[in-house]
Parts: sequence; structure tokens; C-alpha cells
Amino acid sequence: MAATTTQPGTSSSHGVVITETAAREIKTIIRQQELDAEKVRLRVGVKGGGCSGFSYVLDLTENERDTDEVFEVHGIKVICDPKSLLYLNGTVIDFKDEIMGRGFVFQNPNSTSSCGCGSSFAV
Repeated sequence: MAATTTQPGTSSSHGVVITETAAREIKTIIRQQELDAEKVRLRVGVKGGGCSGFSYVLDLTENERDTDEVFEVHGIKVICDPKSLLYLNGTVIDFKDEIMGRGFVFQNPNSTSSCGCGSSFAV
């Protein structure tokens, strides 16, 4: 298994970075869903579709594949398949809780455009 670790508080152009705010929200979701925090991983990926060509995927799972890249950021174990990582390398995942809505937002340096809602992108 390919393993890469990103230390808390650092930004990295390699892998996927999660802000402290997003990490707190992920930990809250793990507690609310009564998942085993030691076993659960945040799968980050992309799939074809959405209004801009690709959609972001976030999933809490215990299933880790041998080919997954592994990162640990702010105590969250993040896994990403190699194909998705081509599109997500250097992406920062944040969480916003604002009057117009709340949710995870992606700052992807690889995207050439994204939709208005921020859940899909093009390269």
C-alpha cells in the first residue's frame, strides 16, 4: 500500500489537504453516526458527471484498497485512489457553515472551471 502522510497544519502540493474546520466536522459526523474512529477512513475521489464534467466524492468507509494513497491530516485518515489523485493532488477541503448554506468546499488547483455550487469541476 502506498502511504503518504501530511502533517497537521501544513499545506502540501502532494495529496489532499483538509482544513482544521473540515476535520472537526468530519469527526463530528463520525461521532454522530457512531462509527469506529480508529477504523473509519475518509475516501476522497472523483467520478464522471456533474455540470462541469467531474464530481467530487466524499465517503466514510472502513474499506481501504491496496492501491489507495493514504494521508493523515488533523487526525483524519484520508484515502484516495490513484486515478482520482491525478485530479485532486493539492486540493484543499474546507467546511463552510454560512447563512447561505453549509457543506464541504473544494479548492482544487487542477480544475480549470467549476460549477456555481462547487460540487463539480472541469480540467
